[in-house]
Amino acid sequence: MKLRPVAFFTKKTRTMAAFTPEAFKKEFIAILDYWGKYGPDPEKGGFYGRVSYENQPVKDSPRSVVLTGRLLWTFSLAHRLLKEAKYLTLADRAYQQLVKNFIDSEHGGVYWSVNADGSPLETKKQIYGNAFAMYGLAEYYRVTHFKPALEKAQSLFEVIEKHAFDPVNGGYREAFARDWSPTDDYILSKSPWNKSMNTHLHLVEAYTNLYSVWPDAKLKKQTAGMLDAIITHIVNPKTETMQLFFDEKWKAKDHIVSFGHDIEASWLLFETAEILHDEKLIARMKKKSIAMAIAASKGLGPDGALNYEYDPETKHTQTDRSWWVAAEQLVGFYNAYQLTKDAQFKTKAEKSWDYIVNEFVDHERGEWFGTVKEDGTPVKGDKINFWKCPYHNARACAEMWRRLGKA
Repeated sequence: MKLRPVAFFTKKTRTMAAFTPEAFKKEFIAILDYWGKYGPDPEKGGFYGRVSYENQPVKDSPRSVVLTGRLLWTFSLAHRLLKEAKYLTLADRAYQQLVKNFIDSEHGGVYWSVNADGSPLETKKQIYGNAFAMYGLAEYYRVTHFKPALEKAQSLFEVIEKHAFDPVNGGYREAFARDWSPTDDYILSKSPWNKSMNTHLHLVEAYTNLYSVWPDAKLKKQTAGMLDAIITHIVNPKTETMQLFFDEKWKAKDHIVSFGHDIEASWLLFETAEILHDEKLIARMKKKSIAMAIAASKGLGPDGALNYEYDPETKHTQTDRSWWVAAEQLVGFYNAYQLTKDAQFKTKAEKSWDYIVNEFVDHERGEWFGTVKEDGTPVKGDKINFWKCPYHNARACAEMWRRLGKA
C-alpha cells in the first residue's frame, strides 16, 4: 500500500536579532535609503504623499505637514549623525516643500495638508501639525545654521503661544481655523474635548528640540510648564497611564490606555527634563518615567510586542501591533533600563528588537510593515502616507545606536 505523504506545517524560522550598535546603525541606514529611493517626487518636487505596499507612488495624493515635518527632521538628523551629503540634499528637499507649500504667509502657522501640486487643501491650524513643522525646522537649523529656518521655527512658537496657550488652565488648545479663529474640527478630537494627550506630547517634543538650538528664557518656561501640565493632568496618578482627551479645564473624556504613547512619553518627557537642565524636574521625571514604563509593560503580549490599546470600561484590548509602537517600546524600555539598571527592562528592549527584525522589517520590499496582526501576519498597507513616516523607526534606531555608545 502506498502511503500518503505527511504535510508538516511549521512557523517561519526566526533568528535572534543582534542587539548591537552596528545592527541599529545598519537598519537606520536601510530606512533612510528606502525613503531616499521611493519618497522623492521628481515631477512636482518634495515627497510623495502616498506610496503603496508595492512601492508604487500615488502621484496625485495630498501631502501632509506631519509627514513633511518628520521627513525634514529625519534627514537633518541623518546628516548630523552620518555626515553624508545625500541626506542633507533630502533634508533640503523637505525644507523647500515645507516653506513653499505649507507655511501660511498671511495668518502664520502651517496648513494641515496641501494638494500634490502644492496648493492648500486643509488650511486649519492644527497644533499637532505646527509642532512637527517646528520640530523639523529646529533640527534642520541644528545641522545647517541656516538662520531663516530658525526664524520660521521661532515664528511658529510665537503664533502658538499667542493663540493656543491657555493662561488660565494651562496647556494648549487643539486646533483653529486658518485665521486662528475658533473651530470644532480638531481632527484628533471634537468639541468640547479641545485638549489632547497626543498634541501635548508632540508639542513639548517640538519645544524641547527648539530649545536645544535656541535657549530662550520664555521658551524654557513654557516647555517646563507644559511638562508639568502633562504630568499633573494627562498622566493618571492612579495608573501611571495617560488619558487621551480633555476639555478646557482638564476633565478627561475617557480612560483608554494607549500603550505606545505611554512608553513613548516615558522616555521623551525625561529627555525634556534633561535638556532643560532642571535638576528638580529631572528627579521628578525619572520617577515618573520608570512608573510609566512599568505600567506600559502590562500591555505586552507573550511575543514581546505591545498591544495597541486597552479600554478598561469594555475590557477590550486592541491587539494589533503597530510599527510606531514597536519602535517606541524599544527605546522606552531601554531608557527604563538605563534609569534603573534593572535587567528586566533590557530584556524587554531586546525582545522588542527581536520582534521588529522578525515581524516588522519587510526584508523583500524595504521599510517596515505598518501593522502586524497578533498572530504575526503583516497587513499589506501603504509604506508611505499621511502618518506612515520614518520618524519613529529611524529615530528608534538612531537612539539605540547612540545609547549603546556609538553615535
